[in-house]
Amino acid sequence: MVVRFGDHLNAAGNRACLAFAAAVKRSEINGVLEVSSALQSVLLHYDPLRLTPQKLHGVLAALLNEQDWYAAALPNGRTLWEVPAAFGGVYGPQFAQACALAGVDEATAVAEICGAALRVQAIGFAPSQPYLGELPPHWNIPRKAELTPQVPKGALVVAIRQIVLFSVPSPTGWLHIGQTGVGLFEPDRDPAFMLRAGDEIVLRPVAAADFEAVRSRDPLGGARARVIP
Repeated sequence: MVVRFGDHLNAAGNRACLAFAAAVKRSEINGVLEVSSALQSVLLHYDPLRLTPQKLHGVLAALLNEQDWYAAALPNGRTLWEVPAAFGGVYGPQFAQACALAGVDEATAVAEICGAALRVQAIGFAPSQPYLGELPPHWNIPRKAELTPQVPKGALVVAIRQIVLFSVPSPTGWLHIGQTGVGLFEPDRDPAFMLRAGDEIVLRPVAAADFEAVRSRDPLGGARARVIP
């Protein structure tokens, strides 16, 4: 069963998804097996032998009426990650193109992208891969018409007011603007997924030499975490 909070990407709808998903989990509804939040919706997997769709619909409707979920506080226990990043050149071959589409120079682009905590709006496409946003409106730039055959693990790509940080090497139609050394998905690590929906990332721009130094000595690429109060 899906609970939808909007039909286009917006910060209030994503906040509602995160808050409502957390509330459903706290409710421990008998028969609900899994709760997952996306950009503008919440998906519930349930056992129909233990919980009828009519019963689940009624429980969710009552929960939805308890408060204005668009104004709800974000869940507790979220993590803020500071992640070193290199922009442009060999680390972001399409950075200049992205800046031109956004109508800003490269220095302004770095300041805007690194100047705010980017919320993990959803995890998707690949393990522990975050959709981060939102950027200012002029970053509502389109995806490319053609596919980039592959960007590396840790790549930063941008389109439609969002940053995606790639957890594995992958093709993409988004613009490759930068690089991090962070390992978002490590099967042998506990937990294997570094990020959860609702976490935040602040990108810290670094020079190429500093970036290579920290990437060579730190499996997290210099990323540091703290709990958001």
